[in-house]
This record gives sequence, structure tokens and C-alpha cells, in this order.
Amino acid sequence: MSTNDFIDDLLNLMTRLRDPETGCPWDLKQTYQTIVSSTLEEAYEVVDAIERKDYEQLKDELGDLLFQVVFYSQLGKEEGRFDFQQIVKDVTQKLLRRHPHVFPDGTLDSRRKSENQDLDHEANIKQSWERLKQEERQQKGKKSLLDDIPKTLPATSRSVKLQKRAASVGFDWPSINGVYEKIQEELGELQRASSFDDQHKVEEELGDLLFTVINLSRHLSVEPEKALRLANYKFEQRLRYMEGQANFLSQPLSKQPLTVLEEWWQEAKNASNSKK
Repeated sequence: MSTNDFIDDLLNLMTRLRDPETGCPWDLKQTYQTIVSSTLEEAYEVVDAIERKDYEQLKDELGDLLFQVVFYSQLGKEEGRFDFQQIVKDVTQKLLRRHPHVFPDGTLDSRRKSENQDLDHEANIKQSWERLKQEERQQKGKKSLLDDIPKTLPATSRSVKLQKRAASVGFDWPSINGVYEKIQEELGELQRASSFDDQHKVEEELGDLLFTVINLSRHLSVEPEKALRLANYKFEQRLRYMEGQANFLSQPLSKQPLTVLEEWWQEAKNASNSKK
């Protein structure tokens, strides 16, 4: 069977699930809005499999994520809005348009000459990419370069996108030193706000500090969401070690003095460092 055959099977399966007379009652009740949480869950499971380097599981999770796309396409088809073929066609055309350094004529058959090395320069490619995206936004009637950044993105991801868009028009720190100085400034403002017992101001200043730290991660070419997931993992592993120590002594973790907890924490930290 060809790839198209497998895709057709999946599309036909989705149609059967949504058949008003013989379909699945659960699938028939779903709408764009009700499956959003499942889509997010499947996307995060893809990320989790990648970070655990579980590539067999990744295959399964990618299938689940693909099914979400097929589900939305079926809903769109039923309402006469779009179908799976239109989704594939539009994304293919968009990527052809955004990669003139690979497809100079905007077609899959076109190829650039290999000796044209200037087009390979990363800065040129990035500049062209941003220009093409801005043209697409204007064609869609979006006046601001920020209009198509979803407000429902995780806050860290949205911060990165906002900052990248600002940087694309030259509004950025000329060097990373300015970001480090800004962090110190925001930290001082947070400390002053907390001394006045003004919770609203504390929240505002903490947000500014977090936003600036995310800006630092961008300048360091570190994805903040990934870095925070790594920090979460380290914290979890070390706390689990401490729980194990307490269980070994048949004592609740909550009954241990802080000095003991700190000692176990350092043991867990040293053990994890020795594995690197």
C-alpha cells in the first residue's frame, strides 16, 4: 500500500466515526472546542516522548496527533469550510512560498543552482522568512506584526514569540549584557514592591522579571519551556530521592528537620551530577 492509501484509510475511518446513523456516539458529540484539550495533551505527549528519547512511543504519539488533525478536517468538511486535502495543499503552498532559497520558482520541481551560496546564508534566509510572513499577515488583513500570535499559547512560548517579533523590526537589546542588567533592575523592583505588601504590584513586577528572564533565554538560544521542564525533572528526581531516604527510615518526610532535608538534597544533587 502507498502512503496515500493509508491516509485514505484514516480519512475513511474518521468519516465512519462521524456517521450520523452508524458512527460512534462520543465522536459524534465532539466539536472544534471540545477536542482542543485532547489536541494539547497529544502535542505534549509527543514532546515527552522526544525528550525521553522513546522513539517507539514517539511513533504512536505522532499517530495520535495526526488523528487530531484528521478530526478537525472532518468537522471542517461537514460544515463546508475545508477538508484534509485543502489543509495539505495550503500548507504545502505556504512552505514553498517561504523557502525561495530551496524552491526558486515556488514549485516542488524547481531547484536552485548549487553554486548560489549566498542564499544559504542563515541570516539572509531568516530575513526572507520574516519578510514573507509579514506579507502573508498583511494579505490576511492583519495590521500589527503581533496580530497572529495566539493569546492561548503558554505564557513562556507567547513571550518568546512577542520578543522575536519585536526583534525582527530592530527593537532588541544590542548585547546580552543589557539583558543581565535589566534582570537586576527588575529584581530590585520586585524586592521593593514586596516590602510594601502590595500583592498586585508584586504580581506585576514578578511578571516583568519572568519576561526578562525569558528574554535572556532567547539571547542564549535556549528554549525556556524546555529549560523549565528540565528544572522540573531535576527537582522531581531529587525530591523522590529524599522520599526514598525517609521511607528507608520509616519516617514521614514532613517530620525531618530542615538540616536533614538539605543534606539529602545535596546527596541527590551530587548523585545526579556524577552521572553526567
